[in-house]
Amino acid sequence: MSGFLLVNPRAGRDRPSSEELVEAAQARGIETHVLREGEDPAELARSAEAAALGMAGGDGSLGAVAAVALERDLPFVCVPFGTYNHLAWDAGIDRDDPLGALRAFGGEERRVDVGRLGDDRVFLNTVSFGLYAALVAEEDQAGSRLRAALRLVFRGGDVRLAIDGEPVAARIVVVGNNVYRLHLLEVGHRPRLDGSVLHLGIARGLLPRSWEERRAERFSIDADGPSLEAAVDGEPVRLRTPVELRVEPRALRLLLPERGQDVDDAAEGELLRPG
Repeated sequence: MSGFLLVNPRAGRDRPSSEELVEAAQARGIETHVLREGEDPAELARSAEAAALGMAGGDGSLGAVAAVALERDLPFVCVPFGTYNHLAWDAGIDRDDPLGALRAFGGEERRVDVGRLGDDRVFLNTVSFGLYAALVAEEDQAGSRLRAALRLVFRGGDVRLAIDGEPVAARIVVVGNNVYRLHLLEVGHRPRLDGSVLHLGIARGLLPRSWEERRAERFSIDADGPSLEAAVDGEPVRLRTPVELRVEPRALRLLLPERGQDVDDAAEGELLRPG
C-alpha cells in the first residue's frame, strides 16, 4: 500500500496550486484526492487503502484525517497548505514549502500528543473560547486578523465559564495541546509536541495584557447554556456543554521529512528532547 493524500483546495494558499501539489504527489507515487464541496474527508480517509494518510490544508482541515489515522493506527502526514499552519511550524516543517513536505511520506516517524474533545473529536493545536473564538469567526468576513480584532475589541464582554467547577469571567480562554508561548490574539509557538499536558490560558480585561496559565492532563469547561461557541484548531464550532478536554500522550504517528531535507534540525531537537 502507498500513501494517500487529501487536498483541500479552499485552504487559503495561492502557491503552489492544488493542481501543482497533486502533480508533485503523484510523481512520488502518492495517491491523491482533491476534496469537492460536501465530501467528508474522514470517510474518504477511512476507506483508503494506504500505508499512510496525509492532509494538505490549513490547521482546521487536519484533525478529521488525523483522527482516522489514530483509529487505523496509521502514520499521518501534515502538508502545510493553509494560512497559519501551526502544527507544521511546531513540528519543524517548512510552512512555505508544501511540495517539500511531501517527502514526509516514507520519512521519519515521531510520536506526538493529540487533544481530545469528549470521546471522539481530535484537536491538534487549540480549543478557544471568548474573544479568540469570535475573532476566528469574524476573520472570514473582515478579510484580515487585524481588521477583525479592531472590530471585536470593544464589542461585547467576558465569556463566563466554569473551569473544573471554578467560575471564570474572561475575554479569552484557550486550551492548547502542549505548552504554548502565549501571545494575545495569537497562540504563538510550542517548543514541543510530546509533553503530555494541556495548557490553559486565561486573559482578563477589556484590553488583556497578561495570561493566567494552568497545566493539567484534563480540563472540564461548562457554561450556563447547553452549548458554547468555540474555535477548534482555528475553525468556528458550537460545542455541547460541558466540554471535556484531555490529552492523549504520544498517540499520533506523525511522519516528518528526513533530516537534511525539510525539517529544521534545531526545531526538531527541541520538539523531541526528553521530558
